[in-house]
Amino acid sequence: MVDIKFNITFTPSIYIFFYMKTTIEERWGTHPNDVKRYDTKQLRNEFVVDRLFAADEALMVYTHNDRLIIGGAWPVNEAIHLETVALIRSEYFCERREAGIICIENEGLVVVDGTEYPMSYKDALYVGRGSKEVIFKSLDAVKPAKFYFASSPAHTAYPTAAITREMRRTRELGVKALSNERTLNQLILNEIVPCCQLQMGLTEIKEGSVWNTMPPHTHSRRMEAYFYFKVPEEQAVCHFMGQPQETRHLFLANEQAVISPSWSIHSAAGTSNYTFIWAMCGENLAYDDMDTFTADKLR
Repeated sequence: MVDIKFNITFTPSIYIFFYMKTTIEERWGTHPNDVKRYDTKQLRNEFVVDRLFAADEALMVYTHNDRLIIGGAWPVNEAIHLETVALIRSEYFCERREAGIICIENEGLVVVDGTEYPMSYKDALYVGRGSKEVIFKSLDAVKPAKFYFASSPAHTAYPTAAITREMRRTRELGVKALSNERTLNQLILNEIVPCCQLQMGLTEIKEGSVWNTMPPHTHSRRMEAYFYFKVPEEQAVCHFMGQPQETRHLFLANEQAVISPSWSIHSAAGTSNYTFIWAMCGENLAYDDMDTFTADKLR
């Protein structure tokens, strides 16, 4: 990697750095009192990630909310190396970080320090701190794999581990009468594989339902990012954020993501069913540590 970067500023809180095959965008933290005054354009600039996939590149966003990085790798004609970037000031990407990878389309391989991990849809891989080389590959260039990943700072080195289908934990949530039937797939949790602070999973909204995370909640000890995919053409997901008494909404298309600070609810309703990946990091690993707000309490 040639460590030369070109800085483009779109707003006071967004910076984009370009490398050979890597683009990383920097987002600053926000105060809820400031967000109350944002118009739609600024709200989207601060929280929405419009694009995470480009052929044979790694696209990433670094948020100062708990230093989470989310990204996408789409190896079409060649393999993609998870390169370090000047923003994190490390010799290699996982020198001080752990990462979680989920395959969202077709079949591929993730190679970590020479060990190959085959991956297909919904397969997950935990990459431990200290892993020096991470490579994304597709098995078929006609049907290239897509990989979504998240990374957080890590204080301990835990082993890299594939989360097999047998290890995956599922919960059937919601009821048809409330239009929120969904399947929660817990993939990277400390009860499944040893990890520092990163947690990830995939939630599938069932046909005929539209709501996720209803009733919504906040967790002051963790932030979260949602990545929406399998959103049909000409359909959208309306993501709700903000403090419970001061909510805002964002319309998202297929393969877009949203950053959710610890003070914000995170819930959504789609014009059709869809799937999303959640990634969390922060103070603790207690998945159910949250403050819930029933719909009648929202404003």
